[in-house]
Amino acid sequence: MAKIRSLLTAMVAGVAALSGTAKAQSVAAPAATGANAQYVNAPIMKQIPNAPRPTGHCGIFETCASTKIGLGRGDFMIRLSGVGVLPQDRDSRVWANGTELKNSHISTTNQAMPELTLEYFLTDNLSVDLIATSTRHEVSASGPNIPAGGHLDVGSAWVLPPTLTFAWHFRPHKRFNPYVGVGATAMWFHSMHGNQGSPLGLTKLNSGFTGGPSVNVGFDYQIVGNWFFNADVKQMFVRMHAWAQNEAETVRVKAHESLDPTVVSAGIAYRF
Repeated sequence: MAKIRSLLTAMVAGVAALSGTAKAQSVAAPAATGANAQYVNAPIMKQIPNAPRPTGHCGIFETCASTKIGLGRGDFMIRLSGVGVLPQDRDSRVWANGTELKNSHISTTNQAMPELTLEYFLTDNLSVDLIATSTRHEVSASGPNIPAGGHLDVGSAWVLPPTLTFAWHFRPHKRFNPYVGVGATAMWFHSMHGNQGSPLGLTKLNSGFTGGPSVNVGFDYQIVGNWFFNADVKQMFVRMHAWAQNEAETVRVKAHESLDPTVVSAGIAYRF
């Protein structure tokens, strides 16, 4: 009986001691104040918010993180260039009323004009492009057997030489991208006018449709954004067949001429 009473007394004393300690701690611990209060009273965040998305717009003349570097499959370009057409006049033959005039030569003047080019990349390395321009040239004939003192201003003609080219690009997806190409040129002569002051009266001037192969070499360089600088040299191999007559058609001069123009261009292109 004495042992039970002693056990109960010890249990009561232990409970009282624990209660007293808890009360003492609650009294001793002051409420958080000052700089610590914001941490004690801060609400619990259930989810960390996402970082704000950038709202800036990439301008047409800017290179941004999303800008594609270089050229590759699926790219389409429009290029505006200044072009110089330089006929080589390699070989000439001239006839007057059916008689060949030996040692005669046809000369065609150089010309510069704007040029429009459309280009599409079939693969990263292979592209196809089409150029379109029209240039006006003066034509003359010279030689010891040419009437009127050995030199004759024949007239003028406009030339439309659309050229389709397949080009191989060596460095796709790089800012500097050189290439070589092969293609074909079709050549139309239009708005032809004979020299009204010709001593032979050759006021009627005409020429047939012609064409031939072409080769070229050049490069593209990405300046900024989708803007590129292009330089290109094409060599075309084209012959001209032309004839001139007087009003009465009693005098007829016929000429075969290897124009073989070299076409040099430089310009700015935009990639879509």
